[in-house]
Amino acid sequence: MSSCCPPGRSGSETAPVPRLTGTEAGGLLALPGGVFRMGTDDPDGFPGDREGPVREVTVEPFAIAAHCVTNAQFAAFADETGYRTDAEKFGWTYVFAKFVPAVLRKGSPRPEQAPWWCGVSGAYWRSPEGPGSAVEGRGDHPVVHVSWQDAMAYCEWAGQRLPTEAEWEYAARGGLDQARYPWGDELTPGGEHRCNIWQGRFPVRNTEDDGYVGTAPVDAFPPNGFGLHNVAGNVWEWCADQFDEAGGQRSMRGGSYLCHESYCNRYRVAARTANTPDSSTGNLGFRVAANLQ
Repeated sequence: MSSCCPPGRSGSETAPVPRLTGTEAGGLLALPGGVFRMGTDDPDGFPGDREGPVREVTVEPFAIAAHCVTNAQFAAFADETGYRTDAEKFGWTYVFAKFVPAVLRKGSPRPEQAPWWCGVSGAYWRSPEGPGSAVEGRGDHPVVHVSWQDAMAYCEWAGQRLPTEAEWEYAARGGLDQARYPWGDELTPGGEHRCNIWQGRFPVRNTEDDGYVGTAPVDAFPPNGFGLHNVAGNVWEWCADQFDEAGGQRSMRGGSYLCHESYCNRYRVAARTANTPDSSTGNLGFRVAANLQ
């Protein structure tokens, strides 16, 4: 199965929990936790990703960011600490081919199973499309080209942590029980786009019907019932967990601006995938969480 997932280096009923749409804890949204139905048996899902079975999971009260960490937030961390990301240490990272200038695209290595990615030398979070690009004017966009290890370093600096998969899915559901998306079961209710994903024919043509060809501002679309923005599409989000018992890979949630219903509908709430902890791409970021005192 083809996938938009980042390549590595190596029915909607209201759940019986209260909604806290504006409560904050240390700048994060405080959520009450409780029992919810995690996973899916959706026939359009990916059994190989172990999205199911649907099971009851208990989540303790916790806090989570309303949106992904932005370029501006990550810049504050990097400027204060001098931190160098894995992409900077390796000297390259993966960029969507159509965003790469022809002079850089020529000769750039491409994964056999996902040739729409280019391994671009000199690309990193401050130059997300490679040398000559910059994040000026995109301070409110999610930081990308960050590995799981980079996300963990940011969390340590900020006194926060990554959410577990159970916390992420509970928060992303926004109080809805077994809905396909954070807002319900319809992708575009009333013809309205609710997330930043690919429209058109991937990877040839993006009609940009949702208003974006690459990343969107972290609060570009209305929040879900718990106040979280963009938990579907925009960028994949690292979670704390190992993907499976074998270890070695970390879980990612939410899908990205490169997901398309024809081959990779992983912008569903229950969808999941994984990557190695040192991997980074132009559609991979993170959001932070914290324990409640």
